[in-house]
Formats: sequence, C-alpha cells, structure tokens
Amino acid sequence: MEGLAMLRQLIGQLQELVGSHPPPPHYHHHLQLQFQPPLLRHHHSQQQPQDHHHHLRWCPINVDEGAADDYYSLMMAAGKSRSFKMLEPCKPPPTKRSRKEQTRGKSSGTTNTTEPMEQHIWKDFPEDLYEAVIARLPIATFFRFRTVCRKWNSLLDSETFSQHCAEVPQATPWFYTITHENVNSGAMYDPSLKKWHHPTIFSLPTKLIVLPVASAGGLVCFLDIGNRNFYVCNPLNQSFKELPARSVKVWSRIAVGMTLNRSSASGGYKILWVVCDGEYEVYDSVTNSWTRPGIMPSGVKLPLSLNFRSQAVSIDGTLYFMRSDPEGIVSYDMATGIWKQFIIPTPLHLTDHTLAECGGRIMLVGLLSKNAVTCVCIWELQKMTLLWKEVDRMPNIWCLEFYGKHVRMTCLGNKGLLMLSLRSRQMNRLVTYNVSSREWLKVPGCVVPHGKKRQWIACGTAFYPSLTAVA
Repeated sequence: MEGLAMLRQLIGQLQELVGSHPPPPHYHHHLQLQFQPPLLRHHHSQQQPQDHHHHLRWCPINVDEGAADDYYSLMMAAGKSRSFKMLEPCKPPPTKRSRKEQTRGKSSGTTNTTEPMEQHIWKDFPEDLYEAVIARLPIATFFRFRTVCRKWNSLLDSETFSQHCAEVPQATPWFYTITHENVNSGAMYDPSLKKWHHPTIFSLPTKLIVLPVASAGGLVCFLDIGNRNFYVCNPLNQSFKELPARSVKVWSRIAVGMTLNRSSASGGYKILWVVCDGEYEVYDSVTNSWTRPGIMPSGVKLPLSLNFRSQAVSIDGTLYFMRSDPEGIVSYDMATGIWKQFIIPTPLHLTDHTLAECGGRIMLVGLLSKNAVTCVCIWELQKMTLLWKEVDRMPNIWCLEFYGKHVRMTCLGNKGLLMLSLRSRQMNRLVTYNVSSREWLKVPGCVVPHGKKRQWIACGTAFYPSLTAVA
C-alpha cells in the first residue's frame, strides 16, 4: 500500500506539471504509449490517426488496487534502466549541421583529442624491435619518414636492420623502365600502390644512353647502348658501381643475365654476357673481375641466333636464354659453368614472344595473331615433354581493342608479375599479368612530376625492391 500511495502521488505531480507545461503532440503520444499496459499499447498501435492536425489529449491513468504491484514494478524497472526520465521542458529536435560548419568546428580546435607522446616511455623502446617493425613497412613508406631525422636515415647502414629486411618475404616486384621522351632518367612502377616514381640516379652517366638489361637481389644491371660498359645500381638507396672493362671487346649485340652468387659464403652476384658466335664472360662481384670459364660445348649449335627481345630468366642460379634456328632454349649454370640446349618449337602464329618465370616454372608470353585478330597468350613449359602448353589468355574484351591493328608487344618484366607494353599507331597500353593468380590489370599512364603528357615506355626490367642491397 505504501508503494501504491507513492505511485499516486507521483502521478498527481505529473498531471500538475503537464497542465502548466503542455508538451507537443508527439511527446503526448510517446508518453501515453509508455505508460499503457501491453494490451492497451497493442490496441492503440493498430488504430490509424484520422486527422494529422488533431492534438492528442493528456489522459490521466487509472491505477487500481490489483495492478498496483505491476505498475510499481514497471516504474522501478524503468528507473533502474534509466529508460524513464522525469519530464523536462520541451527541447527542439537536433538540427543537422552543414559540412562547412562541421569543418569550421574541427579547425577551431574544440574537439582536439591529440595526446602528447610520453618521451620517457618511447626513449626506452627496444632498438631491435623498432628496426624489425620498420623493415616490414611498405617500401614507399620508408622513404617518406627517413627524412625525419638522421637516426632514421642511418638505418640503411645498420647491419641489424639488413638482417631484419632479409627475414621479410620477397615483396611484389617493381619495374624500372626507360621512356622514349627521357632516356637519361628512369621511371619505377610500384604495382602494390599502382604508382609511378621518378628517381634520379646521379652516378649514371648522363652523356650515354644506359638501358636496364637484368636484375637480381634488388640490384639492376645497366648496359650502355654501345655495349661497352656495365653498371650496377640499387635504385632505392643509390648504391652504385661501374664494373671493370671486359677482357673481350665485342661490338655486336649481346644477351645479359644476372643471378645471386650462391656458391660463395660472402654472397654477391654474377653477371653473364653472351653473343651469337659463342663468346661469353662472367663477372663475379666478390672478386670484382671478368673471367672466361671456357668455350661453348659442341652440343650447342652455333650461331646461337639469340632472341634479343626476350630477357634472360634466372631460376636457382641457372640462366635461360631464348634462341631460334633451331627454336628452343639454351641454359647456363652459374655454379658449374655447364651449357645446355633444349629444342622446343614455339606455337604457330606467335610474334614478340619472350621468356618469363614464376615459382621455378618457365613461362612464355607472346602475341598470337591470325587474320585480323590479335591476343596476348601465356604458355607454360612442360618438363616431361618439353612442349609449350597454353594456360591463359588476355580477356576477349581487351583483345577487341587490337582488332585490325598492327600491334607490337614488349615485355618489361618477367619475374612472376609481367608488365607488357602494347602499342600501335593509335594505341599505347601498359598491362600487368600475375602468373600465380592469373589476374590482368591495366597500368596507369606514366606522367613525369608536374607534367601532363603521358610517357611512352621504351624498355625495362623487373626487380625485387630492397632497402639494403649493395652494388
């Protein structure tokens, strides 16, 4: 009974308050439904309002003796859950602020939640953990924050940082290319961010046209257009070396391959050049010298008739070159110095074909043309039969763009992710193909900084970006 008396007293106060401050119609409706029993509430919800302009009246609630406990329990539960609040003076509904006002409020600093860094905590942060975190950041991110202070910039010379970088799995290869408009500077493409970078390698000669011809371990091998001088450089950290002069003067065109030196405990890399008449030399970065390991075996038919449009492929220290007459592949093992020849006929109607590799597999990419139809096709070499098996084609909707056009193709990178330059008089397209996922993607146009004209890619090579590789 005491609870019933308190409830009636509260209702009386509510009625007096409502009489002096009548709430808006929607407020009446909300409160009336809140205080009604479930059955009455359900009955009220089924009734449709006849007149939208008719104001609902405030109806006092009759509380009888039998329902006192139920209403008392309802009031107490509402109070504990804070879903029931005493009536307050009516407040207008919140209005939506414009975007301009919201921006002005943020810029005024009224909602600034930035907390200062605790210097006494971060100064004791473990150095090895700090380097391990940075080694796993995207390559482009590292070059943005290395300019913050000397300590961060000096990480490139840290031996422990090099070890952390070596533990990180190889990222997606980048592409170093040369454009027709500016042959003395390169353009690098990062496929993970789909962004072009324009580095300046200050040590490369500016009076000569120097082209990228091979890569290994984050290093890119350059050869001047006169086939005289070799250069090795890491485009990311500017590590540079000009190789010593070759012992054999060759003026004809040469094919070049590059591998990491697996036979030496000190690491390093090796570079091989070979010409069609069988002359070849090997450069070892450990000894910094060129050597002539031997002569071409009689089992390899000379002249080699090398396909110079196709870059060499490196798999487990062995280089593979494409040749014609007879059609096939010649290989050279950098560790043992053994040459081998494989007779492999190429598919019919194939042009501009080049070798590629993915996960130890030898691939072939080329233009398949018949009548007025041209398509880019991918083949894989079957080791048991030494035959090419077609595994994928460019989507048909893309190939329609080539219909009736004389299209030429250049492969700018052949390390798992291929970059293909497709061009004609009316077209210049760059696409990438992921051999593992069989995904075709279009590459955005290469535009120099502060420029608008799209650059035409002349040549290029793929390389795995490395922050610590030294030439």
